[in-house]
Amino acid sequence: MPNGRETDREIVNHPSSVCVVPVDADRNVILVRQFRKPAGQFLLEAPAGKMQPGEVPEAAAIRELQEEIGHFPGRLQSLGVFFMNPGLSPQCMHAYLTTDLKPSELDADDDEFIELRRVPWTDIPTLIAAGAIQDAKSIAALLLAMRVLGDN
Repeated sequence: MPNGRETDREIVNHPSSVCVVPVDADRNVILVRQFRKPAGQFLLEAPAGKMQPGEVPEAAAIRELQEEIGHFPGRLQSLGVFFMNPGLSPQCMHAYLTTDLKPSELDADDDEFIELRRVPWTDIPTLIAAGAIQDAKSIAALLLAMRVLGDN
């Protein structure tokens, strides 16, 4: 500890991750609906995933978009980096916005069962406030994207 005292702590070492807010030309956000076993339910989320060893965040963001929504980002804009749960894990989340999407081949992981949902950008604040989006990383990335895109 900073004061020199020793203490026991549970620490979960998990790779850093990326989360991308993809907005299409019609100002729809492409979200994924997928079953999350630890939560015991389907959640509506921004495309996201962990970084592979040695992978830079931008490359992970591109890979995750292709795996989860079948699009390639023409341009990625960093929204910032934040800790997911700093009391438990050193995992950082790198958040990005892309508004220049290009269709690509969907390269889905075998263990992911994903449904795509196109949501009008203007509906995002209401969905967050109503609890329809409950995933913390997605909420954080969407709120950060509002600084860039506004909420209308």
